[in-house]
Formats: sequence, C-alpha cells, structure tokens
Amino acid sequence: MRKAAVVLGALAVLGGLVWAQDVTIMVVWSGAELEAFQKTVEAFEEKTGIDVKVESVGRDLPTVLVTRFEAGNPPDLAAMPNPGQMAEFVARGGLVPVEGFVDLSQHPKAFVDLATVGDHVYGIFISADLKSLVWYNPDALYAEGLAPADSWDELMYITEVLASRGKTPWAVGLESGAASGWPGTDWIEDIMLRTAGPELYDKWVAHEIPWTHPAVRRAFQLFGAIVKNEAYVYGGTTGALSINFGDSPAVLWDEPPGAYLHRQATFIKSFIEGAHPELDLERDVSFFVFPPIDPKWGTPLLGAGDLISAFRDTPEVEAFLQYLASAEAQAIWCGALGKLAINVNVPAEIYPDKLTADAAEILKGAEIFRFDGSDLMPAAVGSGAFWTGVLDYVSGVDLDTVLQNIEQAAQEAYGG
Repeated sequence: MRKAAVVLGALAVLGGLVWAQDVTIMVVWSGAELEAFQKTVEAFEEKTGIDVKVESVGRDLPTVLVTRFEAGNPPDLAAMPNPGQMAEFVARGGLVPVEGFVDLSQHPKAFVDLATVGDHVYGIFISADLKSLVWYNPDALYAEGLAPADSWDELMYITEVLASRGKTPWAVGLESGAASGWPGTDWIEDIMLRTAGPELYDKWVAHEIPWTHPAVRRAFQLFGAIVKNEAYVYGGTTGALSINFGDSPAVLWDEPPGAYLHRQATFIKSFIEGAHPELDLERDVSFFVFPPIDPKWGTPLLGAGDLISAFRDTPEVEAFLQYLASAEAQAIWCGALGKLAINVNVPAEIYPDKLTADAAEILKGAEIFRFDGSDLMPAAVGSGAFWTGVLDYVSGVDLDTVLQNIEQAAQEAYGG
C-alpha cells in the first residue's frame, strides 16, 4: 500500500503541488447521470487543480472504446460496460492494476472480487443497483397475518396461502416495448444464483454450460411455478405478458390490494411513487431480500454497477481513482442519483429516503454479488433469445423448445 499512502498524502497537500497533465475519462452517462458525475469531478478539480476531461459517448461506449484502444489512443480511464469487458481489456494488456494505489479496504469483498482478474484488481466500483428485492405493502401483508419470507419455502407458503384465500400473491410485468421479457431474466438469474451457486452461474453466463443444462432448466421451472400459475399472478399469464414492468407494482397499494408481492430492483421505487404519490415511503412501502432456495448458496445479490478502470498509470490518474473510490466522491455521486454507494463509509444521510439507505446497508454486507447475467451475454442471447425465451415460456411454449432455441442462438453468438 506504499503507493496508496503516497497518493493519499498528495491529496492532503494539494495546494502545494503542480500536476503534470490532465486526466481524460470516457463514460456512458448522459442527462442527470452525467450532471451528477460532473459535480463529482468538480469537487476533485477544486481540491487538486487537476483538470478532468469527461467524454460522454452514450451507448456507443463499448464500440468507441475498443476502436480507440486498437488505435493506440484510449482515454486515461473509462467506465467499463461490465466486468466481462473489463476482463477482455485485461487479456489484451490494456488495463492498469489498481490495488497498489487505491484503498480497497472500504469496499465490500464481493465488489473487489468482481473487478479481479488473476492476481490483480483492475477497476473500482463507484455505485451499484440492487435487483434481488421483493417489494410489499406492509399494511396489506400483515393484515393477512403474513410476514416477509426468509426462505423459498416460506415465500411459496405465502404465495399458496394468499391464493387459497382468493387473493392474488404476485404482481408481474414483463412488457417493456422492444425490451419485453427482461424482468423475467432477472428472476431466472436470481434463482440460478440460489440453486446452482455463483461458479455455475458464471459458467452459464460464459456459455461454458449449455442452456439445456439441468440447473438452467430448474431455474426456469421455479420461475414458472409462480409466473405460469394463473392463480398466483395479477391478470394471470396474459397480465404478466401485457402489463408494463413499471406499472405492475402499483396494484399492491390499491384498495383492496390487487396483489401483495413484487420482485424488482431498487429503481422501481420511483414507479411506485409515481403511481401512488400519496404514499409515505417511510411507512407504506417496504422490501425484503429475495430469499435463499438451496441453503448452501445463501443469499447472493444480483444487480449492476458502475465500474471504472484505467488504461494509463500516472500520478494524476492514481489520484483521481483514489478519489472516486472514496466516501467523499461516492456521497456526491450517489446522493445526487439515489444509486447505492460501494464505499462502506458513505453515510446513510446522503440517500433520499430510508428505503434507499436500507438497500445500501444490504449492499454493504454483500458476500456474493453478481452482475445481471443477460447484460454480460452477447446481445443476440442476453437481450435477444433470452428475453424472447422468457416470453415464449410464459405464453405456453414447451420448456425444452425454449431452451433449445436459446442454446442455438448461444452457439452462434459464442462461436460454437
């Protein structure tokens, strides 16, 4: 950690230093996210005198970054699309290990591991979104004499009890325009982590096991045990297929409740607020972590995150990375956006409400965190055959046919 001490020391006496060069960083963000990052950068620039040039290239970032790298002109740093693409740049000798100058002791091990390739850490996470959550209306659930589930068996018990009383347990919305089906992929990914474990999950994402593998089949079947049961889902399978993902949780707060449970990421809070502005988020809205299924795999967390890696090693780059890893920087970034900070020393007070602060606390305790699998897969699979396969399965297509169709697309996309 000698270099870390040097950088931290440098940051403490910034006024007396003359920095040799600017820092360039390429990002995917636009709109509010870009504004929040610019605010984060401005605080660093004021403190250090280092000029940070932010280049926003939007969704074209993966292509632009590869082109610039191959031309020998990459930015100093870049927001990596995901850990998989970070690893690809590592394999090509493009990225700088960061563990020598970034204090990683303040980051949960799960996120350090995600940025590790071989014996070195090649990036830092500055924020994350948490997907492994089941949302509920406390008044409605408790009125039925039920409470949050600590296991899959308990979750199915709640589901069965509500259905036996003529009430609908789940609100599920798979419609999302051209992206329809993606909410179902999140269900299956969470289930895979809890039934097959993180190592087999990683092999699945990398297509080192086929889509016809028993573990993948089981994940689909457990998903189907809920979503394909007409008595378990608001509107039945027709409703699940036709209701927009953002609209679907609103019925939990109707009078009487149209459903009682909704599995979705932290970002769904804004959709709930929009549908029911009268709600007191401190009292009327809650969630619990999607529960374990096979006890030996515990409760892994699924989500996405903002990952920064460096293509060059200069004192200015080191100082900027050290800053982005800090509680100070992440408090600015996450406080402006409601994202969840990675640095465990970011205070709860920076979050807009208790729900977000509670989600951040869950993230701090992450022992296993995995990126959304469909986001890591080639587009023809992750945002193509997988999305379509979910819709086909829910609509009644035989599971063998669904899995064989995705496997065929995967063989073509992964090259055999």
